[in-house]
Amino acid sequence: MNIEVKKLNGLYRVLIFVCFLPFVSPVMALGTGIVLSLLGIKSDSAHKYTARVLQISIVLMGFGMNLGEVITASKSGFVETAISVTLVMATGLLLGKLFKVEKNITVLIAAGTAICGGSAIAAISPILNSKDYQNSFALIVVFVLNGLALMLFPFIGWKLGLSQETFGNWAAIAIHDTSSVVGAGATYGEKALQIATTVKLIRALWIIPLSIVVAVLNKNSTRKSIQFPWFILFFVLAIVFANVFPGFSPSYSHFSWLGKRGMMVALFLIGSNISIQEMKQSGVRSFALGISLWVITAVSSLWVLNF
Repeated sequence: MNIEVKKLNGLYRVLIFVCFLPFVSPVMALGTGIVLSLLGIKSDSAHKYTARVLQISIVLMGFGMNLGEVITASKSGFVETAISVTLVMATGLLLGKLFKVEKNITVLIAAGTAICGGSAIAAISPILNSKDYQNSFALIVVFVLNGLALMLFPFIGWKLGLSQETFGNWAAIAIHDTSSVVGAGATYGEKALQIATTVKLIRALWIIPLSIVVAVLNKNSTRKSIQFPWFILFFVLAIVFANVFPGFSPSYSHFSWLGKRGMMVALFLIGSNISIQEMKQSGVRSFALGISLWVITAVSSLWVLNF
């Protein structure tokens, strides 16, 4: 191993360590990786672990979920959520064809919009075997729209005089990431926060059936059999185990924290493996798809909630 490679690997180790610090956000992790990539600083040895880090992180985050809340959330609004998720996914796929966006990017953006933003993208991407630049573009679109939603939604809610209940449901349906849903709900009011968090939890559970559907449909000529997303099964088992054996709760909180920090590492690795050429491939059209799907989802869901 030459000196340059050692220095590069050393830099990556330092930055991966930084991803475990509490002030590092998903946007910071992904953005740092993209900056390194644009500067031509890439580590081939690190990138081969990206998918595995994503999968392990998702499983570990399962230890932080409350089974009682999951079951309660599943019982309420199941049909409405199923219809909503299906319609958003279908609309996203149609818009992807209209804007001529790559299939994988289309599926990732649609899943992120329909379910829970970056978490859905992280869960679906290993199943699709999507490339790093495809994952990165989907995540960038979601993060940008998340930031806008956090500022715009409470303002629009106040201007339209939406009730706490209506706003909570609207935020959960039309804002991508759970963190932004919680932020917007908290800004609007306590009841809006409770409703938004609960409804978003219901939607987050759809990562599991969607992952299985994507695995079934993601066949090609070189792979006849279905590659079952085993990490999703382990994610469910982690939720069950943590709630059946509550005596180890201090350890579960550590596992959940490790999963969230691991997600930062995965985002950093994804961002650091894109290229300018790949970015030019689908950049503008990806944003056109993401913005169009987001606006359609926000407007139509608000209309249905006020119908």
